[in-house]
Amino acid sequence: MRTKFTACIATSLIALAWLGSAYAGSWFTTPPKPNERAINALYAQIDAATNSFQAGLELKRSGSPKTAQAKLDLALAALSSAAERCSTTLGCESTRFFSAYQALIKLQSSALGNDLAIDDAATDELELQESRERMIGANLPEMHKALTLLKGRRLRDVITLNEPVKAALDEWLTWLRPQLIETYKNYAYMRPLMLPEYEKAGLPEAVLFGILAQESFGRVHSLSKAGAAGPLQFMQATGLRYGLGVVNGFDMRFDPQAAARANVGYINDQLAKLNNDLELTLAAYNGGEGRVGRLHDQYKKGFWNDKVYYSLPQETRDYVPKVLAAAYLFLHPEEFNLKFPEVNGATVESAVNNAMSLSELSICLGQDGREDGWFRTLRNLNPRIRPDNRMAPGTKVKMPQAAMSAYRGHCDNAEFMARISSLHDARLPTGAVYVPYVVRAGDTLAAIAKRTTCSNVAAIANLNAIAAPQFALKLGQRIKVPSCS
Repeated sequence: MRTKFTACIATSLIALAWLGSAYAGSWFTTPPKPNERAINALYAQIDAATNSFQAGLELKRSGSPKTAQAKLDLALAALSSAAERCSTTLGCESTRFFSAYQALIKLQSSALGNDLAIDDAATDELELQESRERMIGANLPEMHKALTLLKGRRLRDVITLNEPVKAALDEWLTWLRPQLIETYKNYAYMRPLMLPEYEKAGLPEAVLFGILAQESFGRVHSLSKAGAAGPLQFMQATGLRYGLGVVNGFDMRFDPQAAARANVGYINDQLAKLNNDLELTLAAYNGGEGRVGRLHDQYKKGFWNDKVYYSLPQETRDYVPKVLAAAYLFLHPEEFNLKFPEVNGATVESAVNNAMSLSELSICLGQDGREDGWFRTLRNLNPRIRPDNRMAPGTKVKMPQAAMSAYRGHCDNAEFMARISSLHDARLPTGAVYVPYVVRAGDTLAAIAKRTTCSNVAAIANLNAIAAPQFALKLGQRIKVPSCS
């Protein structure tokens, strides 16, 4: 059973779980010492909130629902406040607040006579997973609270704002700003699929965003001239090494979740080989692990060392700072007056009521909730569905929650859908292509046919009803001439 307290603190508690290890394995030479008194005071708030919540449940049993609800709300607000302070307190274990949250779920189930098994671990996991999904589908500014550590170091400290990175920042903030914003919006809806893979691996979300921005702008069906495919642009051979094969005719490189999982595997493998050097790992992702590995073994230096840097191709020298710059802007947009749009990235799975394609669905949704339309989002969320293939009624499609009101308002309108279907069924003419030609002084059909190279006298005459054998033309006469293109 759901009550409103579940949604009240789920978002802050999920964020805390990601931030809980913020100081674990720190590389600082003189790490600060935890304030034990402050930590114990926070832990005491867990007990106080739990006791207050129990008292609220007793009031509910005794027939005072309004007073009980007020007490429950106060208890949860206190727990949420303490949890937020824990996330910024060195040494505070955020997992304790998760345990308290689970305990409250059990208390509520028991008090309300719920016949679910109180000690059922699967039930607890379901609650936590649903809370996690709510967090991931929340407005995007919340995503900046996700993990910002790389192997114990703050990502801000890992990214050096040197001249190449500053130059990349300049590009993202000028002519590439529209693509950066597009990446942000596209990622919003794929976040529930991609972020958990990074979360499980303990990798910073900003790195995922930076790679996504540089590789594809968040377009799932991107293809490069070299053969790289998918939102994270895996080459076929590398993709196969990390589980991205072809399943039932579908290239798994186009699956956002599978691609993120493969990306995590590759990044962690290279970090282990390259002494946790993020720049070299990104260089390997773009320029090949063999080359970067040899340079690392030979020089024992980082990416920015001249001997390493200038031994790499120009594409890789550009790629690494571009990814770092996009990651930095993801974390600190306010430093450069950058404003990412607020996007409700929550998605739902819904069965279409009528036969329609993703293309038709995107047209009927219009621009309600997204000014540039929903076509790209629908394709990203449903990579296995060809956009021009009509789906049978009842086919389940992932859609943005923000588009559901438009779907109910427009996509069941038979007259409107018939109009859209006529666009879908329209076909360009096939066969010869014609261009207009104005007859000039001295022109003959033979001369015109010779100049155009794609026709002959008979073809031009038949097309324009010019009678043989004279094939007479008039100065200024407009005729059609077959064209090659």
